[in-house]
Amino acid sequence: MDGPLKELFKLERLTERAKGKTPSIENSLDSLLQSLREVKDRINAGSVTEDTYVLLAQTVEAKKKEIDEKQREIYNGIARLGKALDKKFTQPLPTYDPLFTSKDAQAALERTIALHFLRTGQFSTAETFIQECKLVIEPEQRTKFQDLHRIVLALKRQDIGPALEWSLKNRDFLRKRSSPLEFYLHRSQFIRLLLAEPLDAGPAISYANATLRSFYPEHATEFQRLMTSVLYLPKERLQRSPYADLASDSVHTDLEPLFAKEYCTNLGMSRQVPLRVIGDIGGGGALARIEKARTVMKERKSEWSQSDELPIEIQLAPENRYHSIFACPVSKEQSTEQNPPMMMTCGHVITKESLQKLCKSNGRVKCPYCPTESTQANAQHVFF
Repeated sequence: MDGPLKELFKLERLTERAKGKTPSIENSLDSLLQSLREVKDRINAGSVTEDTYVLLAQTVEAKKKEIDEKQREIYNGIARLGKALDKKFTQPLPTYDPLFTSKDAQAALERTIALHFLRTGQFSTAETFIQECKLVIEPEQRTKFQDLHRIVLALKRQDIGPALEWSLKNRDFLRKRSSPLEFYLHRSQFIRLLLAEPLDAGPAISYANATLRSFYPEHATEFQRLMTSVLYLPKERLQRSPYADLASDSVHTDLEPLFAKEYCTNLGMSRQVPLRVIGDIGGGGALARIEKARTVMKERKSEWSQSDELPIEIQLAPENRYHSIFACPVSKEQSTEQNPPMMMTCGHVITKESLQKLCKSNGRVKCPYCPTESTQANAQHVFF
């Protein structure tokens, strides 16, 4: 991937340079529009001369040249990146039948994309997309996403005020979920006051006494750690102490994803951005493995027998595992709805098919892991 990444880096540098000293296409067009407006005003005022038209023609030609040169550089960069990708990936991309053919499916896809733009704070892009697709997104929902983005930006600036205000309004919701968000917000402010210059632990202790004391029953251990960390000031000494994690930037930066998760959960949405999950899983190797398995099965003239299963195992990151998976210790196969995990009276668990195979003619089953015998009828369906 060195070749494509090198060309991509060059293309990124080229677009970044467009924002620097060299005029960008957007700036050139804005300058040209400004010149046209000025000439229009002079025409309306009756003060136009022959030199005005000559100067306008020269301006148009100069701006056209700037735009052509910048477009040529960018197009050449894109062409080089395409050639590098073709050289690296010699096999053509797989083709599939259209998945979103019905109007309902297309509308659902477009709505998902629009909500993705809103949720990630790309509001101008979302507005354009919504208008072009003629979607209807409720104003209330747009406002909620704008509030989310506003509060997350405030957390980036180390301002916990907006997030704390939201937490206070939704305290009952957070407590039902046993969420530590409000406590972590106060903890962040405590650490910030504790390590502030000039060194003075007084404001931090006063803040803890006023805000953190009520959290002691649920966070006793963490509360004690915060109070003990005062003994290890300044910051350099705290970083070498048993409480070094409190001096880490993660105490503050971890608030952003935690708040976004709680905020979206309160709206009834997933804790992760759906399209980002699809990109992470598919681009992380799952799509390539599925396509390879599809090709191999096609060559062997075999078919997928289960519509809700994959014929191969695909490793996923821990944050992308959404339900428990049970693998039978006897057959080494994963359980399914048709082949669920069953617990025998001894407490050991195997799948239903393994239980049936171990069952004798009299209906009794000897556990493969202990001497206990039981009956198949006494085995219980286990839900993880």
